[in-house]
Amino acid sequence: MSTTVPLVYSEEVREALHERRPVVALESNVITHGLKYPHNAETAHRVEAAVRKGGSVPATICVEDGAIRVGMTERDIERFASETGIPKVSSRDLPVVLARGGRGATTVASSLVAAELAGIPFFSSAGLGGVHRGAETTMDVSSDLIQLTRSKVAVVCAGAKMILDLKLTMEYLETQCVPVISYGSDDFPAFYCASSGVRSPHRIDDEDLIARVVAAHWAAGHPGGVVLTTPPRAEDAVDPAEAEAAISDALARADQDGVSGQGLTKYLMHAVDKATGGRTAQANMAVLISTAEVGGRLAAAYARHLAEQG
Repeated sequence: MSTTVPLVYSEEVREALHERRPVVALESNVITHGLKYPHNAETAHRVEAAVRKGGSVPATICVEDGAIRVGMTERDIERFASETGIPKVSSRDLPVVLARGGRGATTVASSLVAAELAGIPFFSSAGLGGVHRGAETTMDVSSDLIQLTRSKVAVVCAGAKMILDLKLTMEYLETQCVPVISYGSDDFPAFYCASSGVRSPHRIDDEDLIARVVAAHWAAGHPGGVVLTTPPRAEDAVDPAEAEAAISDALARADQDGVSGQGLTKYLMHAVDKATGGRTAQANMAVLISTAEVGGRLAAAYARHLAEQG
């Protein structure tokens, strides 16, 4: 007996996919677990507007009534932004929430699952999860990385958060044969820091060439995605040395307070934001928007490539 996952498309996204116009998938976790209302709703609309500016149609994804909603309406975004208690749904939680008929906000990992099911080859996020510091003893590796090896979706992002072990994150991506292409920089960016200090294996600034790389990756039979990084704008970026100092101090205090596991990331992000006088939170929001615009441009380049191939 076969079962299909219910997909509910917004009218705009359905028409765009039918007409083979470029679409960029977006997570909804940033709406429910990011800024407070109404700033979260305003940011979500600005991110969608940035995708449009890049030449693509935004498809913010969520789970509701046991179905994956591909493309949230303004009313949907307002509801998710203003209501409390909407759970975060990662890829491991997705089948449980769907089977129970529940709802939830998608993370990077579950958005990749949904995007592939919906036939959307591009996804944009401010940053990936990665290998956590101390992972050699905790085995704490983000499900984002695991899902990247399974879903045929190109991820446009500003690298990964500096609170992670970015050298090990890059080692993991290399081991799993996930291509990492940096657009507009030589280094792998660190979310709101322009550089992680880790050199990117490839830099390509030609959008049409990036489209051909993505197509060639899948044509070669690889089952997973491609990571396409773009750094934050110079005016939005936080100094890496300042961020690292704040992270080191926050890690020491987290150890004293007994904070670990799933609660550590939120603890560290809050501590670093406090240490930088709120600048990392502002940079986070700016990176969401700038990355979404680049995602829109790269998705449009990929759509043009497919059209040229017939």
